[in-house]
Amino acid sequence: MEKITALQKNPANIRNLCILAHVDHGKTTLADCLVASNGIISSRLAGKLRYLDSREDEQIRGITMKSSAISLHYRHGAEEYLLNLIDSPGHVDFSSEVSTAVRLCDGAIVVLDAVEGVCPQTQAVLRQAWLENIKPVLVINKMDRLIVELKLTSQEAYSHLQKILEQVNAVTGTLFTSRVLEERAEKEQKEEPLPGGDPLYDWSAGLEEVDDSHLYFSPDQGNVVFASAIDGWGFSIQQFAQIYSQRMGINPQVLLRTLWGDFYLHAKAKKILKGAQTKGKKNLFVQLVLDNIWSLYDAVVTRRDQEKVDRVMSSLGVKVAARDLRHSDPKVLLSAICSQWLPVSQAVLCILESGGKR
Repeated sequence: MEKITALQKNPANIRNLCILAHVDHGKTTLADCLVASNGIISSRLAGKLRYLDSREDEQIRGITMKSSAISLHYRHGAEEYLLNLIDSPGHVDFSSEVSTAVRLCDGAIVVLDAVEGVCPQTQAVLRQAWLENIKPVLVINKMDRLIVELKLTSQEAYSHLQKILEQVNAVTGTLFTSRVLEERAEKEQKEEPLPGGDPLYDWSAGLEEVDDSHLYFSPDQGNVVFASAIDGWGFSIQQFAQIYSQRMGINPQVLLRTLWGDFYLHAKAKKILKGAQTKGKKNLFVQLVLDNIWSLYDAVVTRRDQEKVDRVMSSLGVKVAARDLRHSDPKVLLSAICSQWLPVSQAVLCILESGGKR
């Protein structure tokens, strides 16, 4: 409490962040993980306690109905931040709560179900963030459903994630086009019409000249996190770029540009080359990232191969309590490993500097 009081005196390091999503896409579970990172609740209870659903009717119905806020402490390098986190409702009936939360904040996290993709309220919250001139960060949540429920291979999951990003960026592109056309129409109205006739409008003019690349979601832009909040893990490709740059001796900036996209690793030449799809190769994201996560789920949840689990824990440098190793529910062991290897709170909070006003 004393730390938070001290941080309140430094406005430059205060961040106001809201969590937005369609109903049941995992907002409150993610909020629980962030709250647990400050030791306010146990990480074991994240997703079950629904800490920010403080009203009795919210707990009974299992949905967020009123926006709730909490102050959290976060350290990033040498800097310390005060994070004022607002968990907003996802149901369309409470959209006024969402608009109020967005207006109060200078950053936003948009949570998206990896299976369901873009839903009506997802479009609504993206539009609300756009209107308030906020640049959100996208968290593709419930990645575990791709493994456990849909039983996709890592390559199929990559293709699925590409389609989800295309859906989200299509919404952003529509918002951008609408704004440019509105500005163009206002400009045309102010100009004098041609003598003896109606003015001629070129409605597409201006669209090509404006650089809108920074508005879209792409993992290599540092504005996308892949997560399973219920299992306690999440990551951005920046984290894996740092990990593999040390192991492979490759510049992290090179890995950052190539970990997402049509690039593959030529093992013999030890080079990263383009054209993974045409050559039938696994791209870097599948080979270096997804395959490891899929392998962990296979060992812990599907096969329950204790020998392989021990090897994985040893290679990751993870230590798990004996009671978690003996637990009858494999998800308990999985969460214990993943929350140490790729803690979702760290992945999300690391992108504090990415979000903000456009």
